[in-house]
Amino acid sequence: MNYNIEETVIERYQAGATTVQPSLCCPVEYQENQYLDIIPQEIIEKDYGCGDPTRYVNPGEIVVDLGSGAGKNCYIIAQKVGANGRVIGVDFNDTMLALSRRYQAEIAQKLGYANTSFVKAKIQDLALDLDQVQQWLTNHPIQSIEQITEFELECDRLRQQTPLIADNSVDVVISNCVLNLVRPQDKNQLFQEIYRVLKRGGRAVISDIVCDQDPTPDILNDPDLWSGCIAGAFRENEFLQRFEQAGFYGIEILARQEDPWQVIDGIEFRSLTVCAFKGKDGPCLDVNQAVIYKGPWKQVMDDDGHILYRGERMAVCDKTYHIYTNINSPYCQDILGILPHETIPLESAPEFDCRRNMIRKPEETKGKNYHVTITNSDNSCCSPASSSCC
Repeated sequence: MNYNIEETVIERYQAGATTVQPSLCCPVEYQENQYLDIIPQEIIEKDYGCGDPTRYVNPGEIVVDLGSGAGKNCYIIAQKVGANGRVIGVDFNDTMLALSRRYQAEIAQKLGYANTSFVKAKIQDLALDLDQVQQWLTNHPIQSIEQITEFELECDRLRQQTPLIADNSVDVVISNCVLNLVRPQDKNQLFQEIYRVLKRGGRAVISDIVCDQDPTPDILNDPDLWSGCIAGAFRENEFLQRFEQAGFYGIEILARQEDPWQVIDGIEFRSLTVCAFKGKDGPCLDVNQAVIYKGPWKQVMDDDGHILYRGERMAVCDKTYHIYTNINSPYCQDILGILPHETIPLESAPEFDCRRNMIRKPEETKGKNYHVTITNSDNSCCSPASSSCC
């Protein structure tokens, strides 16, 4: 590449914050239009996205919007999470940040509460508050090689002592057509940062442009196509693999644009919205739980390689059991949970070998001393005196 990706993106989006740029991304129809009523027209016109991740946010949640731009998604989410929730918009572009911040007081007055903030950071480095960095640079201008080292040490100190977004602090991370704008060498770090800031059980809901084949060299070397969400597009299957490699589970395509947004050099580019969950790390302990996969497939495999056979009582560890059966789990609609008759404290539970796929025998779940006493009475439909049986 013979151009600076970050400079190209900043310049294009600075222009987009000043003058409407229809070609920046594909048009999006928001299904919940009532949330647009209080948002100023300037923000709506200068919003650039390819999907609607705001649909998948719930009341009371803490949400981070990566590449928040003019702020439309943040102001929609502010209404959905309510006064008990919070929204943090993250952007690197000063012009876009100024636009999104301009209407904060006005929208807070309309809502009756203030629950939005817009912060300056790179989305692949969510611990570093760039407003604090700028303040330090103003007081310590760099004039020598040695001072560069001082600057780097200060950045590390800020990340560790006053992180902009702390570890395990966020319920949902959303993004709308921004991840593809990050330099290729920073994309692994980007997915790791999304994972870092999410709470256990939290989720990422990301809309982005994907392609069905790798972009050609001509596409990659066109700065307009990079800032226009084309050159940096993920290959469709690779996009989901990125979440898996970062440690997410329950990765699911929520929406896929049927017709391509653009076709360049025979390659199709379209919008994809993906959801992925955090929380499959931790010890595997055996407390005699089992799950039954309801179907319709004959068998399925999860992100840890567990194979579930339709209708069979499959042995799982305590962690996996709760991942499958939690009401917010992506699996819960397809899984029946079977708890043991006798509770085994986790502190005394043996280790479970999650590498094995085994059927849980019913007597394991019921316990060694399990027995049933049948008491007949004349009032029972199944008593000897009864002429019929249920």
